[in-house]
Amino acid sequence: MYNQFQTTATPGAILHDSVDARARFIFLTYLHLVGAILTFTCVEMAIFTSGAAQGITNTLMSLPGGWLVVIGGFVLVSWFATRLAHNVESKALQYAALAMFVGAEAIIFVPLLYMANQYYSGVIGIAAAFTIVAFIGLTGIVFVTRKDFSFLRGLLMWIGLCAMVAIVLSLIMGFTLGPWFSALMVCFAGAAILYDTSKILHHYPRDRYVGASLELFASVAMMFWYVLRLFMQARD
Repeated sequence: MYNQFQTTATPGAILHDSVDARARFIFLTYLHLVGAILTFTCVEMAIFTSGAAQGITNTLMSLPGGWLVVIGGFVLVSWFATRLAHNVESKALQYAALAMFVGAEAIIFVPLLYMANQYYSGVIGIAAAFTIVAFIGLTGIVFVTRKDFSFLRGLLMWIGLCAMVAIVLSLIMGFTLGPWFSALMVCFAGAAILYDTSKILHHYPRDRYVGASLELFASVAMMFWYVLRLFMQARD
């Protein structure tokens, strides 16, 4: 559940553009982010209202390796979609990458949302509200201070690698990653949002708003995942 971290400005990056070009790029990026979130929400609602959520949960959990296979597959889809969105010139392929990523997120979220809906009444709405408020606050920090958070790249890569190792070990060895891990991952997702927003403000090429929205969506989804997980653990 980790997006790739790039920091260097590339030819055509928006910091070299006019104010109007920068504003248009930012507007399109956040427009696509809202579209991705709405699409994700609609897909989840369709899955749950159709009654397919339980079947998807049972199927994913019955796979050999269970969560290890699911998360491993998601990481591969995430990597491929991110690379595609950033490196192809075709807008159609960029949108295909974004759709692929949103679809993969929607599927992997089903078991967690299903358990939350079944056993933790109201927690999904609370977690979503917390995530939205945190996202707005973090975005405001970047836009008000205009600070470049590129320096977070190395730290995010290191923490992301350690977190992935911890997740894999927990799945293989059977131990549980408790609330402390979820809390740390919420902080990690917050730092990722700062980093992604900074890239949008300072480094992205003006024609890569689809890729920019994909990376930001990945960070927002990661925060929602761990906020929801933390709130569920707090009720146990």
